[in-house]
Parts: sequence; structure tokens; C-alpha cells
Amino acid sequence: MRKTLILAALLAATPLAAHATESLSYTYAEAGFTRAEADMDFLGTLKGNGGYVRGAYAFTPSTHVFGSYSNLSESDGAGQIRAKYTLQQAELGLGWHMNMSERVDFTADIAYVRVKDTLKVSGIPVESGFADFNGKWEDSINAGRATLGLRGTPSARTEAWVRAGAMDGSKMDSEFVGTLGGQVKFNPTWGLVGEVQWIGDVTQYSAGVRASF
Repeated sequence: MRKTLILAALLAATPLAAHATESLSYTYAEAGFTRAEADMDFLGTLKGNGGYVRGAYAFTPSTHVFGSYSNLSESDGAGQIRAKYTLQQAELGLGWHMNMSERVDFTADIAYVRVKDTLKVSGIPVESGFADFNGKWEDSINAGRATLGLRGTPSARTEAWVRAGAMDGSKMDSEFVGTLGGQVKFNPTWGLVGEVQWIGDVTQYSAGVRASF
């Protein structure tokens, strides 16, 4: 009976042990919820909620392409006056990684980033003298981002990564970019992902589901 229990325990542990020796995957698809908070100085904190999709494809053992898209919005109003702010961000880039140990990779990536924001205002009465503020305003930023970081497997069922760098482009000064994230895996394919990203005075929180291939 004792031998049977030991054998059963070893068989149960086999998938976990095999998974622990597998390399990090740089081919994946991901989707989830995201929230951004921007420090607007005397205007306070501007917040927006929405969704995102993200993916990557490794076309060589050490190189991959990646992309993402997010759409966030926030609505507010007083009486008949309504305002809606929308923030859209798209990213396309190239990444490279090098194995530093059995559990840790060094990563480097560059990306093109496009950010578009839209503000819609309606309901301001003519008699108020501010009716000209009714309407739609749009603006966009084209930028480049470069980061260096580490990605590793603290345990057989978890991953963690950290990146730091800078982003610069049209209509903006060079800004610090930082990312801290992690994943809890259910199996070699599916996992839950959480990430925090800082770009200047903007903090973005994301939580989603990832399928790795």
C-alpha cells in the first residue's frame, strides 16, 4: 500500500516537474481589463477603464515580434451636460532575449507607440455663454519606446518580469517607462496575468488571461 501511494505521488508530480524545465514562451495571446490613472496636477487624477488585447510571436529562438491595443474611456456629467474621454493606445515592436540562467532571461525591446485621445462634450446651453465647448476634440502622439529587463520563473507555476526604459516622440518630452508584471499558470498553456506600467505621470493596471504556445 505504501509503495502504491509513493508511486501515485510521483505520477502526480510528473507534469509539474516537466513544466518547470520548459523554457519561457515568447509566443502568446492575451486579453483582459485595464485601468489608467493620470496625475493632472491641479485638475486631480483622471481615470479610465477599458479592455486590452496583446500578443507576441517568436520567429527565432531569441527574437519575437509583439503588439497590443487598449481602449479606455471615462464619462462624467452634471445635469444635462455630458463629457466623455476616450484613450486608445496601439503598440508594435521587436523583442530580443538571452538566457542568463535556467530560470532567468535578459530582455530588450523597441516599439512604435501611437496614443490617441478624444474628448466629447455636449449639453452646454447656449445661454451659458460656453456653448462653443460643445463638440469633439482629438489629439494623437506618435512615439518610440525602448526598454531593458528581466523575465524569469520563480516557481514552476509562476512567472515574473520587470522592465525599465524611456519613451519619446511627437508632442511629448522623454518619459521614464517602467513595467512590473507576473503570471500564475494553471497549465503550460493557460494563466492569469497581472501588470503595472508607469509612463511619466500615468499609471496603468492590467489583469487578463494569457494563452502561451
